[in-house]
Amino acid sequence: MRSAAVSDPRRAAVLGSPIAHSLSPVLHRAAYAALGLGDWTYDRFEVNEAELPGFLEQLGRGWAGLSLTMPLKRAIIPLLDEISGTAASVETVNTVVFTEDGRRTGDNTDIPGMIAALRERGVDKVDHAAVLGAGATASSALAALARICTGPVTAYVRTHARAEEMRGWGERLGVEVHTADWAEAGHALDAPLVIATTPAGATDVLAPYVPERPGTFFDVVYDPWPTPLAAAWTEQGGAVVGGLDLLVHQAVLQVELMTGRTPGPLTAMRTAGERALAER
Repeated sequence: MRSAAVSDPRRAAVLGSPIAHSLSPVLHRAAYAALGLGDWTYDRFEVNEAELPGFLEQLGRGWAGLSLTMPLKRAIIPLLDEISGTAASVETVNTVVFTEDGRRTGDNTDIPGMIAALRERGVDKVDHAAVLGAGATASSALAALARICTGPVTAYVRTHARAEEMRGWGERLGVEVHTADWAEAGHALDAPLVIATTPAGATDVLAPYVPERPGTFFDVVYDPWPTPLAAAWTEQGGAVVGGLDLLVHQAVLQVELMTGRTPGPLTAMRTAGERALAER
């Protein structure tokens, strides 16, 4: 899915609400600099679900693509001409590429980004896993686990409706999903792989329950970092994958889709992200 010749001046941006905190401009601009795409620009726009159709309609020629964050990852789907199988599997799009003939194509780089971030830490296969939370990020986590987890996944959620939703995603994705009440989330930490898909602060109360010999903990939060649970995990000698790891790996894939250049400059993008977080 390539939008145009990479020598042409092109525009891209991240959309969402709220959006001021997004590191995506830092990462994508670092990629353009590393790739020598001096005429490419990447911005951020505050856009909610009601404003999304109008925003898309006013985009002119010269746009290469869009990154999408909440609450737009599902709202964008009816506005696209086609979506990838990966995006369709979780009904979640975080990347739009504009093709040369004007079509809008949607993809999901969160799922392969999660897998790449885990593999970077040496996690290729696990026999069971736990997911903290539900929602769009949790469904992407299940899709990633469908490729690396050979056994059941237990999802810890707060409501019966969320439990049903996660079991439904499991059936759709071919993952054996068990659900448990959030009050039992301390038990999740005994799994060889724990993925926290919750907002900042939600898992802080679990820090005292990190086992003596923890496995791998993947927290999608990147600011503030480390979270109390991630810090406690590290203190116990467990492997930790952070939200910045996910953000960078999924952004690398976005850059590749939008520019047609592969491989994306992972190191330059990560360095830029780390610097930006350190300055906050």
